Amino acid sequence: MITKILSILFAVLVMPLSALAADAAPPQIDTGDTAWVLISTAFVLLMTAPGLALFYGGMVRRKNVLGTIMQSFVILCIISIQWVLFGYSLSFGPDNWGLIGGLEWMGLAGVGGAPNADYAATIPHQAFMIFQMMFAVITPALITGAFAERMKFSSFLIFTILWTTLVYDPVAHWVWGVGGWLRTLGALDFAGGTVVHISSGVSALVTAIVLGKRKGYMAEIMAPHNLPTTVLGAGLLWFGWFGFNAGSSLGANGLAASAFVVTNTAAAAAGLSWLLAEWVHRGKPTVLGLASGVVAGLVAITPAAGFVTPVASIILGLCAGVICYISVSFMKPLLKYDDSLDAFGIHGVGGIWGAIATGLFASVAINSAGADGLFYGNSALLWKQLIAIVASAGYSAIVTFILLKLIDWSMGLRVSKEDEILGLDLSQHSESGYTM
Repeated sequence: MITKILSILFAVLVMPLSALAADAAPPQIDTGDTAWVLISTAFVLLMTAPGLALFYGGMVRRKNVLGTIMQSFVILCIISIQWVLFGYSLSFGPDNWGLIGGLEWMGLAGVGGAPNADYAATIPHQAFMIFQMMFAVITPALITGAFAERMKFSSFLIFTILWTTLVYDPVAHWVWGVGGWLRTLGALDFAGGTVVHISSGVSALVTAIVLGKRKGYMAEIMAPHNLPTTVLGAGLLWFGWFGFNAGSSLGANGLAASAFVVTNTAAAAAGLSWLLAEWVHRGKPTVLGLASGVVAGLVAITPAAGFVTPVASIILGLCAGVICYISVSFMKPLLKYDDSLDAFGIHGVGGIWGAIATGLFASVAINSAGADGLFYGNSALLWKQLIAIVASAGYSAIVTFILLKLIDWSMGLRVSKEDEILGLDLSQHSESGYTM
């Protein structure tokens, strides 16, 4: 009898302590979540090289194919080092004033195999870090489409390092970093509509304007030299985008499946709507138009991928194809800027529409960590999205303009007229993409 009483007393005393110990237990790594994030990381790497490299490379003239492909590949090398040394710390490190991360994680100090509960409680901190690195890689690579065929390689390298450090890293912290002011505000960006596409798209427009038009622009034919290569690149982008969006769930779960479904649906809808708009406007549908429409849909769904229903993604994609087609086919000729490969027309405009659409179609039924949008009775989210758009676009434009002017003043931005006529492959790299 006494033994039973002592056992009961022991259980009463120990059980609360056990509960406290369970509450204080560190996050546990889930192997399934970790595997999905690492695979998604490889998917997103594929988007830059070879996906974007081939997509852009096929659209330039033959004399610039290697120079264009080179830009995507070398960015992968540059930002991989920058991110490890200080880029990740600036983007996701301990917050300073809601504007930038600290330098506590320089050289990945403290970023190891244990989870970081602030960002992902079921995967190693390094897995989250390397996944986010691939976003930092592809963002400046997108800008290269605006200045294709005319920027000095040395100037391009300096611009890439400075732009990533002074534009991408702060904006990533605003939106995704713990304590970032746009995250605290409640603006939503599931996989990079604001951080990746608006920042790069607007910066691309500024770059195209500052560098000026290519020699012979609108006076001679500058048609894509290899459309099969471009379509191959578009297919790789579509494939990789599942890691981009579904991987942003940071787990092998229902949210990843939902993001996967709406990503594919929006891409298909946008490809068809661009194709139809082009068919009506120009009289014939083109494979370049279809590929461009698919990419526009992928861009637009990116911020909304973790928050919207499949039906909403169809509407979002249909609108994205038409809106981006109008931007490329009407706005660019009207304003007479030379955005060589339509980086702004697809990524900037598509990213802005996607951020707005998130404010319209988001639903907590899809993601309880998000918010309802305007069509679900919450107009406040739309205003937050508009604030995020204006803030990221305005900041990106101003800093990009300053960087370009400083580089132009110190070392020059453009290749010489003779080098541009010769082509970047030979003038910048002493190589030729094709031996005839």
